Amino acid sequence: MKIHEYQAKAILKKYGVAVPRGEMAETREEAEAVAKNLFSAGATGVVVKAQIHAGGRGKGGGVKIAKSVEEAGDLAARMLGMTLITHQTGPEGRVVRRLLIEETLPIEKELYIGILVDRGEGKPVFMASAAGGMDIEQVAAERPEAILKEYVNPGMGLEAFQARKIAFQLGLKPQLVNQAVQFMTGLYKVFEGTDGSLVEINPFITTTDGRLFALDAKINFDDNALFRHPDLRELRDITEEDPLEVEASKYSLNYIKLDGNVGCMVNGAGLAMATMDIIKYAGGMPANFLDVGGGANAEQVTHAFEILLSDKNVKAVLINIFGGILRVDTLATGVVEAAKKTHIQLPIVLRLEGTNVEAGRQILKDSGLNFTVAQTMKDAAEKVVAAAKG
Repeated sequence: MKIHEYQAKAILKKYGVAVPRGEMAETREEAEAVAKNLFSAGATGVVVKAQIHAGGRGKGGGVKIAKSVEEAGDLAARMLGMTLITHQTGPEGRVVRRLLIEETLPIEKELYIGILVDRGEGKPVFMASAAGGMDIEQVAAERPEAILKEYVNPGMGLEAFQARKIAFQLGLKPQLVNQAVQFMTGLYKVFEGTDGSLVEINPFITTTDGRLFALDAKINFDDNALFRHPDLRELRDITEEDPLEVEASKYSLNYIKLDGNVGCMVNGAGLAMATMDIIKYAGGMPANFLDVGGGANAEQVTHAFEILLSDKNVKAVLINIFGGILRVDTLATGVVEAAKKTHIQLPIVLRLEGTNVEAGRQILKDSGLNFTVAQTMKDAAEKVVAAAKG
């Protein structure tokens, strides 16, 4: 689960990590009130930052500096309601509904620090780079030696000597090292305490008056651990998510929208990825990743079908099921119910194997609906790609 920058900074502040003073605003009037308070508290300028779940906001015109309350209000009025397009939003962009208004700071140096789980090593890794304020993916691709890594023993947490090592490697001034150790250990406590999957500060800045701040902040949470954090669940902003993915989450379905025209319904993540691969191999493009799970019932299958068909780009559907826990006859019943309920006109190709497969095929045959049953995954992929093109 992703959250907005202003929400991430509130969490960082709770754990003692230094962030600029600022507040969220949803109207011009609120933005002006926040700016007025910041100027009264000694700020020399304020930054008006669009709050969307995507990076590259500055390049897209979503981050502007104001030198007065009136200018902050003008910028807020222009940004609120705009469709902000960045390299991460795609051409459709995202509508700006909230802003973060915060103080400007006298930046001396921009750095990068972040924590994520290295699944190969089976432990968190603390990453840092002196190339802050840039697209860190580009830095990693072009200059991998510029990325510093320090693996963290989950039982010990980030230790002080590791934080000092990172601070010195980043070239921080000696008088800032102790402050940096406190900053980094606090950051790891955020990662651990919230069951984060990513905590990223870009840029992590030093100021000309000898302070350290998280100038920008990004936190993602492990969805599977959210049952432990009802307070974090409340931070979810479904307006920033794909409507079909939101709908799928209501029924515990694993759905991710893609750009192709072949709809996929599969049970099991591994089989789902293999299905997407073989559709590509057959010359097509999958429209989604949809894993109904091993224990899905007929009702979930019906909902999955409705969600899949709600994508207007879908021209044909491939249902690839290996029946184990989810029996083939249960799946077939759900497919027939969904097809009748939605009055589907699209071609549907099925590849079915496993428990009660013959009963499932009989249910499809007796339905009177025009299903194409393939014998192998290759056969199914070729048939559905041809149908989508035809």
